[in-house]
Amino acid sequence: MVCRQILIIALVLAGCVRGASAGQLVRVKDITRPSGARQNQLMGYGLVVGLDNTGDTQQTKFTTQMIANLLQRFNITVPAREIRVGNAAAVILVANLPPFVKSGDRIDVTVSSLGNASSLQGGILLQTPMRGADGYTYAAAQGPVSIGGFSSEGAGAKVTKNHPTVGRIPGGAIVEAEVPMHLVDFGILSLSLNYPDFVTATRIAEVINARLGSPLASARDEATVDITVPEAYLNRIPELVSVIGNLMVEPDFIAKVVVNERTGTIVVGGSVKITPVAVAHQGLSVRITTDYAISQPAPLSDGETVVVPRGTVETEEPEASLTEIGGGTIEELVKCLNAIRVTPKDMVAILQAVKQAGALQAELDVL
Repeated sequence: MVCRQILIIALVLAGCVRGASAGQLVRVKDITRPSGARQNQLMGYGLVVGLDNTGDTQQTKFTTQMIANLLQRFNITVPAREIRVGNAAAVILVANLPPFVKSGDRIDVTVSSLGNASSLQGGILLQTPMRGADGYTYAAAQGPVSIGGFSSEGAGAKVTKNHPTVGRIPGGAIVEAEVPMHLVDFGILSLSLNYPDFVTATRIAEVINARLGSPLASARDEATVDITVPEAYLNRIPELVSVIGNLMVEPDFIAKVVVNERTGTIVVGGSVKITPVAVAHQGLSVRITTDYAISQPAPLSDGETVVVPRGTVETEEPEASLTEIGGGTIEELVKCLNAIRVTPKDMVAILQAVKQAGALQAELDVL
């Protein structure tokens, strides 16, 4: 086993500096949404059948009861305790109901095992109502479950790919009821920013006023821009939303560095800066090697010849040095990361230390 940590890291972030070039414009529709247009979460409780003996076991009482209730609807009465459920599994369904969908539209559904089923492979979901937080049914789901993997086992061996107890049904739910959307309240159309920021909200209001030719838009707060609907658009709200959505604006964002410790992914915001700072990081290498020796028994001792492992542990702790960091560009950061093999754990430790020292002028999010 080899565990290597970097000796000196000329502050991985030395150049987290500048980023995206100033003056980059985006469409208003890409960073905002009408306040009345929102998704709604749906959930349901259903039954997947047709499994190859990979369903819930007899200990899953709610599955047997669910099957008994289903058969009762077809005038078949069977006690729940006498039902064997190897080919069926109780599942929870979740889906997002997008805004402006109409009755008859289809949405995707995610299916997850609720009991102790080992796989949903090859199963078919029976018709299941999906309800919103208000308790009303907005969609009905049904269809074959796709898990995008498999699970197979034999005598002393088992192979599993992906997660066989969670699957999807693309377009598996049919919308039964529409959710009313109100884009305009009391003559005001409101836009909600995807990433709230006072500067961005003010800039959006300015470009809207310039396009409409009058001061009809204003930033209510960092997340909302209110627009008084002009008389010419009172009966053409979708057209007004289209005109505003295609306007170009320069967004502004909080300086932020995001580090995913599990994958080693680092995302640096365009306005991140680092003030001059000195960094030293002590590295430690540990090597553990195993050799095998043959142990022979003494003659006529009735002993057995065995293989004996012999382990060796070597450690090395190089001297650390102090490196001063200050200023830089995003290109320098990329070169630094490519030149030095920085482990995710090293990266997180250094970033946190630099942040605590007050040299990292940005928010630090560790996932």
